[in-house]
Amino acid sequence: MKLLQIDSSITGASSVSRPLTEAVVAKLVAADPATAVTKRDLAAAPLPHLDLASYPGGESEAAAASSAILEEFLAADVVVIGAPMYNFTIPSQLKAWIDRVVVRGRTFSYGPDGVTGLIPGKRIIIVVSRGNFYGPGAPAAVFEHLETLLGGVFGFLGAPPEFVIAEGVAAGPEHLAAALDSAHQAIDRLAA
Repeated sequence: MKLLQIDSSITGASSVSRPLTEAVVAKLVAADPATAVTKRDLAAAPLPHLDLASYPGGESEAAAASSAILEEFLAADVVVIGAPMYNFTIPSQLKAWIDRVVVRGRTFSYGPDGVTGLIPGKRIIIVVSRGNFYGPGAPAAVFEHLETLLGGVFGFLGAPPEFVIAEGVAAGPEHLAAALDSAHQAIDRLAA
């Protein structure tokens, strides 16, 4: 099995999402020790925002680099993504990566019946960390644009994601502890 781990948190050692993505990967590798893991740290090696010159499939050096990211994604059987919420949505570093893997003709197509996702069978696991409470029924739920965006993107591509969510992590030490406990329980429930 080939596993691609994507981390996008910019907060280094104080990141909540990074240790949780590591825990997901560790669980999957423990179940299949032959798993080949590729890690991409979007904070340590950020991608530039997408422009025409860097669009996958073009002739430029930037396009070739984008195509390599797309091929890395396509080669993975499982993709584990660490996605902290920044200002109600995904980090811009993660958006730059998404712009390189959502490519017409490679990960989705248009046809007479609408859109067809071209990556069915690929397993996507997204670790979400949120400082406040944004789940259903929460007063701030209307501001939740991370889980809905990523669920929509990967569903569009044919691979609806699984989510591990730690929320309320900035609401105080007791909320952080409860959020981490809940996230680890969700990781324990993931199928190997």
